Amino acid sequence: MKPILFVAALLAIGFSLKAQPVKVMLVTGGHSYDTLQFFQMFESLGEIDYEHFSQPQANKAIAGGDADGFDVLVFYDMWRNITEAEKQGYIDLTKAGKPFLFLHHSLVSYQDWPGFERLLGGRYVENSDLKIEEQSTYKHDVWVEVEVLDDRHPVTKGMDDFRIFDEVYGNYRVLPGVKPLLKTSHPESTSVIGWENRYNESNIIYLQSGHDSHAFKTEAYRKLLLQTITYLARK
Repeated sequence: MKPILFVAALLAIGFSLKAQPVKVMLVTGGHSYDTLQFFQMFESLGEIDYEHFSQPQANKAIAGGDADGFDVLVFYDMWRNITEAEKQGYIDLTKAGKPFLFLHHSLVSYQDWPGFERLLGGRYVENSDLKIEEQSTYKHDVWVEVEVLDDRHPVTKGMDDFRIFDEVYGNYRVLPGVKPLLKTSHPESTSVIGWENRYNESNIIYLQSGHDSHAFKTEAYRKLLLQTITYLARK
């Protein structure tokens, strides 16, 4: 092959590899949300190719090995019921190093599965048997000042502190071993609202923001999602 053609071929291959979108398994279910605006937001990200799975079909797919072909799993569900086989499906994915991104109300999922808290790195506590001061709280429709803790981390790289109209959660648990990425001083929110966790061989990111269309259309939130997904996919 002539040198010029060889270089052109290499450039074409490089461009092709770079242009490959991140394959995302996008999981919802168990909580109402602004459906149209949510999917419009994901379509606007441009560098991802998602397939939507609703619960309980999503967990059945995970237990059946269907998640293996995706680069990243993104959870926007709030689901309670999970079988032992489905739990094992999650654990097997973490042993294989599959990355997860959990958003907003996914922090509430699987109240009866203690291992989920260790996987995610925290838990929204929803238990009527506990004293009121031990339960987590929420507050709709508030302005939240978000502080970026490390603008060199790939999730928040180049980002400034930002403001978002959203829902906050308070008094939820954040495990001591996670790496905080975002925090807020809002009086009705737990301070740390974004973190990175490591579970088995998987990187896990949790972002507390993202309640409704107000958050979905916020440019900083969209940038945060895209950078998180591409970081997890190692593209």
